[in-house]
Amino acid sequence: MSDELHRPLGQGPREKPRALIPPWGRIAIGAGAVLLIGGALLAPQDPLGWTLGGRPYAVARIEAYAPPPAPAAQPRAPQGVGEQSSPGEAAQSGRARVATAGETEMQAGVKVIRSSSGGGSGPVIIQINPTGSGVRLTPSPDRRLAEKGRYGILPRIGADGARPMEVYARPFVAALQLKADAPKIAFVIGGLGLNPQTTDAAIAETPETVTLAFAPYGANVAADAARARARGHETILQAPMEPFDYPQNNPGAHTLRIGGDARDDLSWLMSRFTGYAGIMNFLGGRFTADDKALSPALEEIARRGLYFLDDGASPQSRVGPLAARLSLPVARVDITLDAKGTPQALDAALNQLEAQARRKGAAIGFANAQSAVIERIARFARDAERRGLAIAPASAVLTPAGASAAAIGIGK
Repeated sequence: MSDELHRPLGQGPREKPRALIPPWGRIAIGAGAVLLIGGALLAPQDPLGWTLGGRPYAVARIEAYAPPPAPAAQPRAPQGVGEQSSPGEAAQSGRARVATAGETEMQAGVKVIRSSSGGGSGPVIIQINPTGSGVRLTPSPDRRLAEKGRYGILPRIGADGARPMEVYARPFVAALQLKADAPKIAFVIGGLGLNPQTTDAAIAETPETVTLAFAPYGANVAADAARARARGHETILQAPMEPFDYPQNNPGAHTLRIGGDARDDLSWLMSRFTGYAGIMNFLGGRFTADDKALSPALEEIARRGLYFLDDGASPQSRVGPLAARLSLPVARVDITLDAKGTPQALDAALNQLEAQARRKGAAIGFANAQSAVIERIARFARDAERRGLAIAPASAVLTPAGASAAAIGIGK
């Protein structure tokens, strides 16, 4: 057999190899190559086209960023009594001042409560001021009425004669349905700033017309007093004074004492927060009965343009006669509402306060901050207009400066 299996390897006639590409195909390939090379030579150089494999591309020019021109500065309106200014405000740097979120909320009469969770995805609660009175208190401190003291900012009478007791007071606006001579009742709730729960309740639950008195020892007293004023409450400072059983009963640091430095102690007490229109005593039975000790304190209060509210607890108080001599505007608490501490006694005291207001034309009731007392006062105050009573801030029932002790109520 002459097949490949029986033929020695590499021997035998060699077959002529067959062409893989026919002659006409080689001619066509050669022509195509010539056209391709010629096209490449005639076409514009395009390195990106080659490197990108012929895919579409775009060329962008890179230029330096030029920020848009700043808008023209708008002229700022002159500062009024109701505008807040800080020592480092933008007026000194030539830039227009931007209101803070808190100031915007205050002016709009709302309070925005934002979630404390990160990312800003938590709930947002908007509380609308329910009173709708439209009264907005002057932000504090007003630079005209601020003086830098040893312990902080102190109130003072402005160069234009403006007094803190007038600028920081809540304006008295009687309801239209009330008579012009409607009896006035001023409620003062004291001891605020010490307990967060009762402080929050007094600020949020009582009508704006209720006056709030802050103790000087609260850890956040400045912020608490600012919140109270932002909601519309007139605020006053409670100054601790020496009682008869001192030091067994010690009100606290910088208590005004017989034989002490009243002006220095007052400087510390008055620098604890700003925006208060007046000062009232806390305790002080012994101190307010001593002319020599009390006079420098009342002189300092008058010099700084504040009013004084006597808590009415001491029949030996010399505030009335000395205030008349110093031309210091004063008032005296008529009834301590929580003196006995029972619900029945509180209701009886409120009825007595109303009767006294109708008889005298005005009366002041004082109570310490307790949840049940705050709730009862808030309910009475909200219902007062229906009974023909006007709830007024303490500054609206002051005895005129220089009035006699009898007019203030001493010895009644």
